[in-house]
Amino acid sequence: MRISASIYSDKKRDLSETIRDLAAHHVDLLHVDCNDDPSVFEDISKIRTWCSIPVDLHIITKHPSNYFDLLRAVPVEYVTFQVEDLEEELVIPSDIKGKKGLAIITPTSIEAFDKYSNFDFILIMATIPGQSGGVFDAVNFKKIRDFQKKYPSKSVHVDGGVNGEVSFILRNMGVHTSVSGSYLFNAPSVGHALMDLTKRNVDSQFLVKDFMIPLTESPVIGEESSLLQVLNVIEDGKLGFTLVVNQAKDLKGLISNADIRKSLIRTNGNLNSESISEIMNSKPLVILETATVNDLLQQIKKYTFPILYLPVVDGNNQAKGILTFVNLIKGEI
Repeated sequence: MRISASIYSDKKRDLSETIRDLAAHHVDLLHVDCNDDPSVFEDISKIRTWCSIPVDLHIITKHPSNYFDLLRAVPVEYVTFQVEDLEEELVIPSDIKGKKGLAIITPTSIEAFDKYSNFDFILIMATIPGQSGGVFDAVNFKKIRDFQKKYPSKSVHVDGGVNGEVSFILRNMGVHTSVSGSYLFNAPSVGHALMDLTKRNVDSQFLVKDFMIPLTESPVIGEESSLLQVLNVIEDGKLGFTLVVNQAKDLKGLISNADIRKSLIRTNGNLNSESISEIMNSKPLVILETATVNDLLQQIKKYTFPILYLPVVDGNNQAKGILTFVNLIKGEI
């Protein structure tokens, strides 16, 4: 996941010193907030003389067309417009270069992106726009999942409340870019903060249930399902496995692609000779929904083999959802 440094969050130094510090620490992007202030393009022009870091420009304005000539004169790699402030139709001319994004605040539905589906990414504002040091609102975890499901080819950017813990969760969810401002500049150094945003040990405030894929969105079958149903659920779920639960939603096991392959080997290719209970792993590794991020990391570290997914259960072994780690790779490319 890329870190986009919100340059105006550094209140202690002049802009040139801030940019040179960020460049020395190889930050991925420079996030420039433009609250209907064309003068930020003067800053961008200066930044171009100081470093080659891509610019991530977020424009809040009623009239985006006022900025099109500026974007032509001073091109940026990423430009985002805030949807809630628009008073005119947002149609970005094709000759304006760079990736295009739409920013939405937490109360705004991801359906706002439907009108701009030709854009490259969505920017989810997880705190109040312009409020430095805000706390990440956990409802945005679901918004990220919903958007990724609806627009799998589009990228997700997140701005607001991104600390070390939130950064880990966002990386795990496959988020492309997170914007960091006060957290980055209030640390003892930029390098120290960047380490916190990418390290594996984090202080925990969120629980697994806050960011897991809930059972209602997970691949699930009943104990009496047919083999064809199992295969269809695994195929539709696109995660390579399905949970097996009884009518009370107790977790009975898990069937993965590997379990089906092992069954094929055991039966010389005759899957119908084994029941679901014989194919499934009846003792899969699980994680409690009340586990913290640190609990999760410590549990994973105990295993000597790679973990791609974990069923999530409550204290009574009722299935509550899943965690999958396949997006950790997607968020890095």
